[in-house]
Amino acid sequence: MELQEIRRIVELMNEHGLTHFDLTKKDFHLKLKKGADLDDLKSLLSALPASAPVNYAPAPAAAAPAAPAAAAPAAAPVAEGSEITSPMVGTFYTKPAPDAPNFVDVGSTVSVGQTLCIIEAMKVMNEIKAEKSGTIVAVIAEDCTPVQYGDVLFRIK
Repeated sequence: MELQEIRRIVELMNEHGLTHFDLTKKDFHLKLKKGADLDDLKSLLSALPASAPVNYAPAPAAAAPAAPAAAAPAAAPVAEGSEITSPMVGTFYTKPAPDAPNFVDVGSTVSVGQTLCIIEAMKVMNEIKAEKSGTIVAVIAEDCTPVQYGDVLFRIK
């Protein structure tokens, strides 16, 4: 196979959004891949859950000593407020730009549909909006850190 034929195949891959091409003839095998290999993605994704608990272990530990006296006070904040959890895996941001103010802080009153934060997933900035109105009583996740699906981001009352 000539170089011009391979270039044409690459052009066709680009035109049609293909990321994988495999051609086998009697004495010839051509395999083309674009982008990250699936095995590379699997290894990256498997590394994320391992790092997330390390980042968030201090946050729950810091919340626990605040009310070590009894189990009842620890249960009271859950009854008074509810958790806002991450709907996806990504990077948590408290503000739209590094020099901008936070979307919300502790004590902020929010209404339904108001943007609380951004979670970046695969270079897409996803605004996370409030599903109910209330007052933010705690910001649990740290700015610019990875979050997993179901991780607690905020507490709202």
